Amino acid sequence: MKPTLFTLFLAGSSLATQAHADFLADSKAKLELRNFYFNRDYRQAGATQSMQEEWAQGFLLRYESGYTDGMIGVGVDALGLLGVKLDSSPDRAGSGLLKRENQSPRRAKDEYGEMGLTAKFKASSTVLKLGTLAPKLPVLLANDSRLLPQTFRGGQLNMQEIKGLTIDAGHLDRVNQRDSSDDEKMGITTTGAKGIVGSQARSNAFDFATLAYQWNERLNTSYSYGGLDNFYHQHQLNLVQVLPLGEGQSLKSDLRYARSTDDGSSNIDNTALGAMFTYALGGHAFGLGYQRMSGDTGFAYVNGSDAFLVNFVQIGDFANRDERSWQARYDYNFAALGVPGLTFMTRYLSGDNIDLGAGKPEGREWERDTDIGYVVQSGPLKSVGLKWRNATVRTSHFGNDLNENRLILSYTLALW
Repeated sequence: MKPTLFTLFLAGSSLATQAHADFLADSKAKLELRNFYFNRDYRQAGATQSMQEEWAQGFLLRYESGYTDGMIGVGVDALGLLGVKLDSSPDRAGSGLLKRENQSPRRAKDEYGEMGLTAKFKASSTVLKLGTLAPKLPVLLANDSRLLPQTFRGGQLNMQEIKGLTIDAGHLDRVNQRDSSDDEKMGITTTGAKGIVGSQARSNAFDFATLAYQWNERLNTSYSYGGLDNFYHQHQLNLVQVLPLGEGQSLKSDLRYARSTDDGSSNIDNTALGAMFTYALGGHAFGLGYQRMSGDTGFAYVNGSDAFLVNFVQIGDFANRDERSWQARYDYNFAALGVPGLTFMTRYLSGDNIDLGAGKPEGREWERDTDIGYVVQSGPLKSVGLKWRNATVRTSHFGNDLNENRLILSYTLALW
């Protein structure tokens, strides 16, 4: 039976009524409504599809219980997801908003959904979660850039027993993509010109571990490991420092290093270096970034997820073989002008030196993004958010040329 929001309410209520009072008192639930219009116009000659254009309504219900008393507290989290088609057609489908039929033509389904449950156990400042997860770690960032979020199945241990030190470790065996309701084995992203090949199509094991230490309010460092069985091993280092420069001013430095090697069934060999420096002045923020790939392939990460790279943006990841890329970014928070909730961002990225193979010309690409968002701060429409995301991408000798617009209307209602 397809899960519904009502089913999720009943499941959460039934569990809660059987648990201890702390389980109830600390529980919370919220419903997010997400109305999403997506338009991507392919501009290169010979494009197999001229446009992706879809409109859909999403419902995201999140329930988090408290914990029972005792040496080991027990709780449960639940996630209910439902996507409803408002407009689509076979020649415009494939935006990532909606699940599609398997047969040709691949029409978008009228609706799709799922329900995920997570058991959790807490002792002191250590929490173990088993079930549906959405990791936000350097080696694995669950994607939430469409109608419904990407989720994973597995276990994750989070320890914060030592002040300033956070340890995460776990194992995953399945992924549920943002436009799917099926748990699947995990693959690897091969978009662009990464030059990644392998004898395995999918993997059922992703292992990870992260140690992050907050030295003080201005400095954080971390080491992370991620391994997709039969594909790659990856080690990452990250340093983030915020340096005050006077009243209303600061300089943020974000340095990232990753080393990826094959795990027997692929050719993965990549070193990724990235740096982003952001100067903040009042409501303004000016950023400059640089990213460099080296090795036999581009950067490796789980298919459908986000990549922990300074130049991973709306469309591109600028992580192709031997690619060098830079970014210029500007943000403004209109709260500085007395309009809280209104924000603006624009950035430009350019990449070159892409290795497309022997005898082929050097690949190049650029991307320009603009975001404008507003969240109502008070009154009957409080928490209603509207965001417009615009992107333009152009490439030389590889990839797609495209113009893209996303319009997102959202509202989150706290149920209890």
